[in-house]
Amino acid sequence: MGYFKTTKNIIAATVNIKIILRCKIILFSLTILSIYFGSAIAGSSQSEGPIQFKPEEIIKFAKKVEKRLAEKGAKVAIIARVGRPRNKLPEGISFTHTAIAVYSQITTADKRKIPGYAIYNLYQKDDKPEISDLIVDYPVDFFAGVYLLEAGIIIPSPELQKRMLAVITSGTYKSLHNPKYSVIANPFTLDFQNCTEHTLDVIFASIYDTSNINVIKANEKAYFKPQPVKINPLKLALGSMFIADVTTSDHPESPVTATFTTIGQFLSKYDSASQIMIIQPDK
Repeated sequence: MGYFKTTKNIIAATVNIKIILRCKIILFSLTILSIYFGSAIAGSSQSEGPIQFKPEEIIKFAKKVEKRLAEKGAKVAIIARVGRPRNKLPEGISFTHTAIAVYSQITTADKRKIPGYAIYNLYQKDDKPEISDLIVDYPVDFFAGVYLLEAGIIIPSPELQKRMLAVITSGTYKSLHNPKYSVIANPFTLDFQNCTEHTLDVIFASIYDTSNINVIKANEKAYFKPQPVKINPLKLALGSMFIADVTTSDHPESPVTATFTTIGQFLSKYDSASQIMIIQPDK
């Protein structure tokens, strides 16, 4: 009897070890998936990341971006940053966060008013990444957590800038916000939204002079060409199961999303006076 009891104990211990190993493998896989999705999607909208550069480098670069915008006479511009290594981004995606820069009178800490650019962002909540807020910050804040000091800039035509400013300073800007966040939000549906889709919605609201989201989505589907999200289907399926800000439920077919690049392509085609540029630090 002792032999059988010992054998049963050995078998039970072996089964427990296998279960523990499987759990560890699953946890490790989920950790890798979380890192992958957190770093790989165009719509990733965290307000800040680890500081990669010295404060003086970030300040100098932010001022360069503001100076370039001012030299171009931009009242409103679309601005994008690189928050993760480029070699970890899916094919066709170059920037990780998109927002709108608006020329403004900015009040300093000592109550002075100075001209500069305010950045209108959609950011995920730190404690609830599947929920987003609309937040205004400034170029130094915008570039503080970037992985690469590089800015994507689209300056729309003067007429479109005027229309966008009217939307941003009206109730339409907030009404276009859907707080249900997904990093791979489908730009043609109303289920979820990311930073780049919100920017796209503002652009279309401005072009068509409407706050009707159904009209906006119909025209986006007719004229805007999104970016296919080229991620391994298994990783995508696991990500949608276990990561709060990843879902495929709004993608009836292969997943697509809005990016800084696809917005640039759209405006190049339909707003011919728009300008696209990449700004890098002085060497």
